[in-house]
Amino acid sequence: MQEIFIKNSKQREWLERLSPLEPVFKDRAAVIDQEGRFPHENIQALRKIGYTKVTLPEELGGSDFSLYDAILLQEKLGSFDGSTALSIGWTLMTVGELFENRYWNSEKLAFFAEEVNNGAIINRAVSEIATGSPIRGGRPGTTAKQIEEKWVINGRKSYTTCSPELDYFLTSAWIEEKETVGFFLIPKEAEGLSIEENWNVIAMRGTGSHDLVLENVAVDESDLVEIPSYNTGFKLNGWGLLIPAAYLGIAQEARDYALHFANTHSPNSIKGTIAGLPNVQSLLGEMDLELYKARFALYGAAEAYMDDVRNKTITNEALVAKHIVTNSAITVVDKAMRLVGAKSLQLANPLQRYYRDVRAGLHNPPMDDLTISKLAQTAIQQYESKGGKTNEN
Repeated sequence: MQEIFIKNSKQREWLERLSPLEPVFKDRAAVIDQEGRFPHENIQALRKIGYTKVTLPEELGGSDFSLYDAILLQEKLGSFDGSTALSIGWTLMTVGELFENRYWNSEKLAFFAEEVNNGAIINRAVSEIATGSPIRGGRPGTTAKQIEEKWVINGRKSYTTCSPELDYFLTSAWIEEKETVGFFLIPKEAEGLSIEENWNVIAMRGTGSHDLVLENVAVDESDLVEIPSYNTGFKLNGWGLLIPAAYLGIAQEARDYALHFANTHSPNSIKGTIAGLPNVQSLLGEMDLELYKARFALYGAAEAYMDDVRNKTITNEALVAKHIVTNSAITVVDKAMRLVGAKSLQLANPLQRYYRDVRAGLHNPPMDDLTISKLAQTAIQQYESKGGKTNEN
């Protein structure tokens, strides 16, 4: 089904480069989930093939993949192992966004590009328990104070996905003297930086989304690399679509499992397999309908974003795509489990893992209620901008 969205040889070449990892990652996925351990081997394998720099510009040594290109890869990787795809997706997203917008000065960007070329991975450290989701506007409790020629940072960040393997933490902190949020580039070896392992959840158990603890961490003045125009420490942008892409991959894998089951399961109460039963065919058709809907929304939003990348007017489209993909993924896995029946609840069955993992997408920003609210606000603003008139008036 993904085939119709592949547009060029460059995309196909990278999808083929990922293919040898499929059986290895799938074999590890169940153990990673059961033990709740981080898939270090998977991340290292992705570093080795250069996956971590696919969204880095070509002139800086990367593959110069666009958002659309990267979504194709993330979807495929998500079908191998959801935790691995979600973990590495934040690096692709952060690198893509940084070099597209050129937030940092050229010297800092050149330095960081070299690090990425050497395999460095990064994630934004933004969430905090006290503020809830940063997208809702809470001011970070993490603080940064300028002392002589250093910034001294103190605080705790939660949900720091991929923390066991991150080389850099792009960390939001409140700068009192500037009365604003700043982002600081903090290397993993910084003195006073530690990871508190407390990721004990039922979904995406292999993402290593532990707490980042910062105790008097001192960084250079130049490591204040971004003072955004927003004060929450979180900004919606098209690159965030790399996250639901991973959930779409999980949903595809659930559908494929159910399809195989339908074509091989033959209870003695019928002749042939259950694939011939009308109710089973209904479930298969409904799953594919959801997957088509999700893909057209996701890849359509990515194309719209790429066409509009300079004007930055694409926001609602990305919100809608995330909403549709996440909820469609949940629906697909649910229908797959209905088709397979009680066996899908067995711990040895991958469907129960897919079911838990796709639900995590509901809690990745933007959440569903914010998307619906934003669409309503946009509709009202458009109505008011026309003086309260409709086309019929």
